Amino acid sequence: MQNFFVKSHGLGNDYIVLNKADIGFELNEGAIRKICDVHFGIGSDGILLKVPSFNANFGLRILNPDGSEAEKSGNGLRIFAKYLYDYQFAKSRRFTIETMGGLVQAEIIQEKNGKAKAVKVDMGKAIFESDLIPVKSEKEECIDETLHLEYKDYLINCVSVGNPHCVILTENLDEKEVRTFGPQIENNPIFPKRINVQYAKVISPSEVEVMIWERGAGWTLASGSSSCAVAAVLVKKGLAQRHLIVKMPGGELKIETDEDWSMRMTGDVREIASGYLSRELVAELI
Repeated sequence: MQNFFVKSHGLGNDYIVLNKADIGFELNEGAIRKICDVHFGIGSDGILLKVPSFNANFGLRILNPDGSEAEKSGNGLRIFAKYLYDYQFAKSRRFTIETMGGLVQAEIIQEKNGKAKAVKVDMGKAIFESDLIPVKSEKEECIDETLHLEYKDYLINCVSVGNPHCVILTENLDEKEVRTFGPQIENNPIFPKRINVQYAKVISPSEVEVMIWERGAGWTLASGSSSCAVAAVLVKKGLAQRHLIVKMPGGELKIETDEDWSMRMTGDVREIASGYLSRELVAELI
């Protein structure tokens, strides 16, 4: 099984899964970039690395295609949970996963032919305190605060769901706008650890449409943690119910927000391919 990989997607947000115990090279920034490159590697929105954990059933490191590390990823967690279940690391439908962003409980809620099809993930609690997100703000909570960019101002709403998010409410979703201003917001100096950016259009109290610029990955078809961030902000502002459908270009997720701000996410996952990294590729990674 040396250098065995699985590639899967959650609503078009695709990840490569590797087991640290099975790879014969150091997964450093250069190796991550090459593996994730669509021309010189396999191509993906990131790498999910199975690692040991002393606090949960399984440990997970989430590596962005630019070589940086993410605290949490909703789609990544569902993909990783499917991998653990499909390849019989997990012996039951419910198990825990440790990430940099905290401990997560995953549950396989639907399967087909012995393979996980839909997964529910406990995403932890939404946090609005500016210092904990983190965001440099004079207010205790960064809600409806003006962010000044070179050519545009935005009213932003910031929240952490294990990783930092900036939610912008809009009446019109424009991919060009997201691609233009997303990177400027992600790297703005008021965000010490950079930030994920969501443009959200409320359709009804039970539905919202979202476009996403993901920290370290860029334009993204879907994101689980971003969906949770949008849901938390909308509930806090009284614009949405606690059971919300988040629609993205890649598909939709169901998000539940409890009164104590605990959040759960449910959505489909699919495997794309599995195989072995070639000797020629591995030689370029060492």
